[in-house]
Amino acid sequence: QIKDSATSTRDVLEQHFSDLKGTLKKLLDERLTSLLQEVDVIEQESIKPLDECQKLIEHGVSTADDLLREGESAVDGDVGQQNEKLCNFTKKALHIQLDSLPEVPSLVDVPCLSAQLDDCLLTILKNQIFRHGTVASRPPVQLEEFVEKPGGILVRWCKVDEDFSAQDYRLQFRKSPGSPFEDVYVGSEPEFLVLHMDPHVDYQFRVCARGDGRQEWSPWSVAQTGRTTLVPHEWTAGLEGYSLSSRRNIALRNDSQSCGVLYSKAPTYFCGQTLTFRQVLLGIETVGQPDRRDSLGVCAEQRNGDESLQRDQAVCVSTNGAVFVNGKEMTNQLPAVTSGSTVTFDMEVVQFGPCSNEGGNFKLRVTISSNNREVVFDWVLDQCCGSLYFGCSFSYPGWKVLVF
Repeated sequence: QIKDSATSTRDVLEQHFSDLKGTLKKLLDERLTSLLQEVDVIEQESIKPLDECQKLIEHGVSTADDLLREGESAVDGDVGQQNEKLCNFTKKALHIQLDSLPEVPSLVDVPCLSAQLDDCLLTILKNQIFRHGTVASRPPVQLEEFVEKPGGILVRWCKVDEDFSAQDYRLQFRKSPGSPFEDVYVGSEPEFLVLHMDPHVDYQFRVCARGDGRQEWSPWSVAQTGRTTLVPHEWTAGLEGYSLSSRRNIALRNDSQSCGVLYSKAPTYFCGQTLTFRQVLLGIETVGQPDRRDSLGVCAEQRNGDESLQRDQAVCVSTNGAVFVNGKEMTNQLPAVTSGSTVTFDMEVVQFGPCSNEGGNFKLRVTISSNNREVVFDWVLDQCCGSLYFGCSFSYPGWKVLVF
């Protein structure tokens, strides 16, 4: 790992500084071209009126010279022709303004081009260059734990550099070693639940962090492999009254008049796990008209024909926040289920008495949480249940629930 990471770091540094040199040369060339163009524009705009002034002066001198020669010819000619030539000379001289010249700008008003080059740029660049880039012996954050979830993995990470103050984290994963890493989470939390993962398939993860007040990301952590052996939670397809997403983890109560309980495809909820009902991003995405029979919960078995999970062998929460255990309403109540709500179920086994399929006491300690409130109670079943079904029932359309 040391040799491989050192070789990789050398390659990254060489490539980065090669790219940097190319970019700096390109920027300097572009700046030089821009300055030379400014010189050309100033030269052309400044010299044009001076050229016109010079032409006027040269024309006046030429005209005066011609008139002088004509005067000399008139004086030197025959006496008979002098009067006529002198008369013509006089008329022409009166029409030519030999004492009028264009105004010539003073020397201080004539542009004199020069280049101002601040040598401190080299000092600034030198200081920036010598501070550019660092080499770290280890990344400031590392992956810490992978927790299997149905159809997903809860990834946790931690800081290994106590002096590093993290503002954001960035988690990436890829399915095969040859494929590129993809962003799956950017945020301030030190954990993230990655969903829609195939069971029994290895995924590689890596994480980095951004220091407080900085823009650049830290080096990536050492890539580690995680997998889940738990199949994803899915709703049962084909029940009239509910429409499912392509992955069958989102159920939408449609406008069908038929109603009943929508169960999970299989008993995929095991004690010790957390079962969550919520929207893809925020919680229960949309809510319809509430009904006292509406419910979200867990049951020991599927039973066709029921209109609600408010029955025996089931625990559930109604949309008004009432908690039912084996069909009986508890005194404690949770907040009403509204748009953005999240409802979670956690269970652990508290067994007493003989446990057999023929009967006996089997007790589960249940914690149901919703909107930062929770209720805890014991749920007594007639038989051992290694795994449980989950379900929901809504009387009116508009409810949309994700389960994981």
